[in-house]
Amino acid sequence: MSEDDPVRGELTVKLAPDVGGFDAAEWNALGGNRNPFISHEFLSALEDSGSVGRGTGWDPAPIVVTDANERLLAAMPSYAKSHSQGEYVFDHAWADALHRAGRNYYPKMQIAAPFTPATGPRLLLSDAALAPHLLKGAELVCEQNGLSSAHATFIEPDQVALFEAGEWLIRRDIQFHWLNRNYDDFDSFLAELASRKRKNLRKERAAAQEGLRIERLSGDDIREEHWDAFWVFYQDTGARKWGTPYLTREAFTLMGERMGDAIVLILAFDDGDPIAGALNFVGDEAIYGRYWGCARDVRFLHFELCYYQAIDIAIERGLKRVEAGAQGGHKLARGYEPVQTFSAHYIVEKGFRAAVADFLEREREGVATDQMFLGERTPFKKGD
Repeated sequence: MSEDDPVRGELTVKLAPDVGGFDAAEWNALGGNRNPFISHEFLSALEDSGSVGRGTGWDPAPIVVTDANERLLAAMPSYAKSHSQGEYVFDHAWADALHRAGRNYYPKMQIAAPFTPATGPRLLLSDAALAPHLLKGAELVCEQNGLSSAHATFIEPDQVALFEAGEWLIRRDIQFHWLNRNYDDFDSFLAELASRKRKNLRKERAAAQEGLRIERLSGDDIREEHWDAFWVFYQDTGARKWGTPYLTREAFTLMGERMGDAIVLILAFDDGDPIAGALNFVGDEAIYGRYWGCARDVRFLHFELCYYQAIDIAIERGLKRVEAGAQGGHKLARGYEPVQTFSAHYIVEKGFRAAVADFLEREREGVATDQMFLGERTPFKKGD
């Protein structure tokens, strides 16, 4: 579809078959260079490895805005979905309700970084004025192709207002993030904790590291043998959590080749053999913990590789926060704090939209109460 913009002239809003077909530098100039999960390198690696696409229920369907010269001005990483797996913002009850009413919830549109509950921009914009074009494009794709709805998940807070202006419904949830208050090192962070909590964390780190060698690998230091080891760990965790791991083995190789400098692979070795690992991605402001697994259980090693090592890296690199993924109330005792996350939802059918809006209003009160309750139970020293 074409529209006339008084500032830019004629614009075209279109649905593309994939992200890989766009020029990487042009795509990343819209924001992919500051958040690893909406970068051309990450999204195209998922496509080229078969982690998304045919047979996965995640069919790439990016919506873009171009000018008369086919220059990319805005983009939205979006997917046609035939299920709700790999999203971490749960809408199964919505799907069941619509099904009971005799209508289909799937297919739907998902605006997200697949399999990645990490905050980031969902509207990639050369100019904020282009946001309505992307949102209207998503709405029209849904309406014209029989999709029930569109869902933008884990939106960075600064973009929530853009979705609100488009009258999308806003949903809130809670994650646990570690926030860097200009700490000099891990000990300066520990100094902010209550005495008993501080001692517990020190004991956990000592127990986890005893007799093991822990290495952090990035860029060219990550070799195929490291990915082979991590693939075993990932498969074990994926089989227990999801039944079938979302990523293919090739995805790790491609991500290592295309964006290795944005990756920190942490491996624990026992007598030269890797026994556990955690995969992290680094953006401009945060380090994001994504996957973990182990070949054998070592007490507290999960906390060391996934939480404490990430804190070390954040402090060393001057990053603002650690996002350690979805769920996990056990993060609270380890200095990770409850923060709100946001998603935005466009529902085509007016009656169903009204029902979802009512549900979200009631849910919002519970989320706010939970955040207050959890915030009072962080391990930090309490004021008088």
